[in-house]
Amino acid sequence: MLALFIANNGGDKMSTVTETVKDLVTPILDEHDFYLYDIEFVKEGKSWYLRVYIDKDGGITLEDCATVSDQLSEALDNVDPDPIPQAYFLEVSSPGAERPLKDEDDYKRAINQYIHVSLYQQINGQKVYEGTLTKLSDKELTLDYLDKTRHRQIVIDRSKVAKARLAIKF
Repeated sequence: MLALFIANNGGDKMSTVTETVKDLVTPILDEHDFYLYDIEFVKEGKSWYLRVYIDKDGGITLEDCATVSDQLSEALDNVDPDPIPQAYFLEVSSPGAERPLKDEDDYKRAINQYIHVSLYQQINGQKVYEGTLTKLSDKELTLDYLDKTRHRQIVIDRSKVAKARLAIKF
């Protein structure tokens, strides 16, 4: 899934940049058994940033990021015409330990992991649950969570989920 951050000008150009980068990075990621989490091409202050978020089963390392950065940088340098003619900073990183669950693949990878779920409306008097995602279907997700000292299970209709992300269990 790609996230596009559209500035006041050049929105189509940013879409073209992210699509080009996706096409270039996909074979690199496939070679290393990594997957693409997100791509951003954004202007912050006076500088442009091309951010590529990658991951793999077991988590991404700094060395993994450096490898992809080197290979992607070389691939971008070989594209003619240059898809990004202005100066920019290339950042390749992990999406983070508490990354949002954006699409179905993210939810599937989160099975048996600890997650944070925010709801549009309360269920049993609560709008937020944290627990282990144990089951997932097209319509529902099941969490095992701790209610004071008791383990409980809740089945949540996915249409009621406002946001979900991985969480760190304390």
